[in-house]
Amino acid sequence: MRTRFGVVGALALTMALALGGCGAAGSDDGADAGGAPAKGGDLTMARSADIIAMDKTTTFDNNSIRVMEQIMEPLFHASADGTKLEPWLATGYTISDDQLTYTIPLRTDVTFSNGTPMTAKDVKFSIDENTKTGAEGWGFVNAAIDTVTATDDHTVTVKLKYPWAPLIADLSIFSNGVVPEGYGGKTAEEFYTAPVGTGPFVWDGWKKGQSLKLTANEKYWQKGKPYLSSVQWNVVPDANTRKLQVQGGQIDIDDTPDWSSLSSLKASGDVKAETFPSTQIDYVAFNQARAPFDDVHVRRAISYAIDRESLVKAVLFGNGEAANSLLSPGTPYYDKNAGGATFDVAKAKAELAQSSKPDGFTTTLLIASGNPNQASVAQIMQSELKDIGITMEIKQLDPTANKQARLASDFDMTISAWTMDIPDPDQWTSFAVDPQGGSKSAFTSYDNPEVVAINAQAQKETDSAKRQELYTQLQQKTSEDAFLAYLYYSPYVYASTSKVQGFHVTPLGGYLLQDVSKKQ
Repeated sequence: MRTRFGVVGALALTMALALGGCGAAGSDDGADAGGAPAKGGDLTMARSADIIAMDKTTTFDNNSIRVMEQIMEPLFHASADGTKLEPWLATGYTISDDQLTYTIPLRTDVTFSNGTPMTAKDVKFSIDENTKTGAEGWGFVNAAIDTVTATDDHTVTVKLKYPWAPLIADLSIFSNGVVPEGYGGKTAEEFYTAPVGTGPFVWDGWKKGQSLKLTANEKYWQKGKPYLSSVQWNVVPDANTRKLQVQGGQIDIDDTPDWSSLSSLKASGDVKAETFPSTQIDYVAFNQARAPFDDVHVRRAISYAIDRESLVKAVLFGNGEAANSLLSPGTPYYDKNAGGATFDVAKAKAELAQSSKPDGFTTTLLIASGNPNQASVAQIMQSELKDIGITMEIKQLDPTANKQARLASDFDMTISAWTMDIPDPDQWTSFAVDPQGGSKSAFTSYDNPEVVAINAQAQKETDSAKRQELYTQLQQKTSEDAFLAYLYYSPYVYASTSKVQGFHVTPLGGYLLQDVSKKQ
């Protein structure tokens, strides 16, 4: 057996086997003026859309995921800067010389919020339940797993079908978070109406379309945490209303204020507006199950017609950069020379002339109502597509209905975005290009067997240089296929009142609320 302390697959992700203060992936800077974080307090966040569901194995929605992550925890966790993987419910791992067997020791001081000790049987059950969902859920991330065995109460053995570079990264994803064996005697449906985990917060209640509340887990294994008594997410679809609420102190954090308000928020004395490095890519998705988007020339025409530099200026107010690849610069193996379309009206017209719709056509772009960023992109695109003979109508749905329509592939074109959940490209590339990757290729029905094969090869390749070659090929071919029209890369943006301390967003989009405190 070889002990692996510093390598996750071929990514050379540093692993710290000692968690120190039991909060290695977060920070302890939520201190008040006296040096210690304030204990107690109720944190209220506002965001545009509600959660979809709490089943971590089948839910593809960031708003839901951010809540899950406070309740159910994985074996490993990304560091605050998103570049390293650190032990969380695990204490480390060893890997056999043939790279097929991983032995993972667990912490011995962890209980679920109901007081039941966490054991290897719970871990086995949780991973197996995720794997079972296959292409219908997040099970695709566990595709290489052959068996998971509870070797003893505090050791798990994972055997693989073949070497799999991103395994430890995959075990850090929320969908492999640990829940009680057998769902604590409930059905999965019953369990996920009020999920139980080892995390810092406990399910309290959900008023659909209005708010969701969690309360502090008094049995949390990180001693002294969480600092907060409760966390509540309010659904406030309108960006300007959220801005006024954070300025007026009715909420503590505004999740993703629109870029046009960033400067005025920064000028507010009691509000801190921050941007955080991200792995986010915003894009237009084409539904290839609907003509004419099954025609690559149509997709290329639209991609060439979009002036991304203008979008960065007009929509992001300069806070970002034009996207040119399926991967973002913050994602391992990103290639800046991937060949993504750049603004070229002549090429756009030439592609449309070669297409099944040489004289143009009428189509619809789905966006979320109350979202100034998407509205601005849509209006600019509407004008740009008109210039090449395409009439684009804008369809707005409230943010929650918009998400449901996207998940159901009920659109011609739609604006969407992706953020990484693990520091390995496989999660996104499998989700985006593999029809068996849980989402019918990011809900587009894109299917290029050559690209699927490259992605599968990259999953199994453990040599970093060879993985780079494969992911470069993948980025080039997906750019040629134009199954998405890449828009821009942007940082995450949040606005909070001066009372909020220790709030940090990782490049993977997550935040650890056990590290957050609120001045009383």
